[in-house]
Amino acid sequence: MMSGPVVVGVDGSPSALAAVEAAAQEALMRGARLHVVHAFIWPAMHVPPGGSPLGPPAGGVRESVEHVLAEAVERALAAAPGVVADHAVIPGEPVTALEAESRTAQLMVVGHRGSGGFAGLRLGSTSVHLAAHSHCPVMVVRDRPVKDGPVLVAVDGPRHSHGAIAFAFQEASLRGADLVALHVWGTWSDHGDTRPLDVVDLIGDVETLQAHEEQLLDEALSEHRREHPEVPVRARVVRGRTRPTLIEASRGAQLMVVGARGRGGFTGLLLGSVSQAVLHHAHCPVAVVRSGLT
Repeated sequence: MMSGPVVVGVDGSPSALAAVEAAAQEALMRGARLHVVHAFIWPAMHVPPGGSPLGPPAGGVRESVEHVLAEAVERALAAAPGVVADHAVIPGEPVTALEAESRTAQLMVVGHRGSGGFAGLRLGSTSVHLAAHSHCPVMVVRDRPVKDGPVLVAVDGPRHSHGAIAFAFQEASLRGADLVALHVWGTWSDHGDTRPLDVVDLIGDVETLQAHEEQLLDEALSEHRREHPEVPVRARVVRGRTRPTLIEASRGAQLMVVGARGRGGFTGLLLGSVSQAVLHHAHCPVAVVRSGLT
């Protein structure tokens, strides 16, 4: 297991507070410190840290930030009693600040949209940037997970999905959950409303292709099964369109894990249409793991 804290970015929004709860539980499971951070660009804005002489004494920017952090830490301790938590205000633009924090973290947790100091912390900006550039896995918290559901990992072959699979096995072990490994095949083009190009249309032998894809999935999982014999694994190979298949599968999961890049149906994952669809529409938190991070 990686060292370093679990880091969560907060701004006082409901989405960020949900992320704090998830991050606190992750830190407690991992035996890690929880580091609650708020990024703000007040030095560049020339905003006085104290209250306005014309307003209430507790109405300044610093007081507001301290309230945000205090509320977040209180929420963390309530969600995961016993977790060790600290907090910090980081001067600078949120995307840059969080990316820098990820260098020493074992996990970065963010909400799916934000406000205030994290203005723009919504899908398509900060969370997607972190998913593509973070130096540790990133968990984007959206919707309430099914607490007794499995961990779901999207698998795209042994080489491309190694980091995501390793992280998913680790999460399933920590949570005492089953692991569902889902491999989607058959669609080469999965964009918009146009009819996707199916490999079966070109080759035609469905049984042979299905057997080949099942073998790929088995190869991708074999090493991790040996390392985590305690994790019950259900392998699923589905012929279909990547985006709707992954989104539908997320309904019963407590966490969905994806790699940062892929091939075939997963090309451009987290930088293209599949990533946008998963992060916008998954029915549970989504963890993104870049290659080489685990």
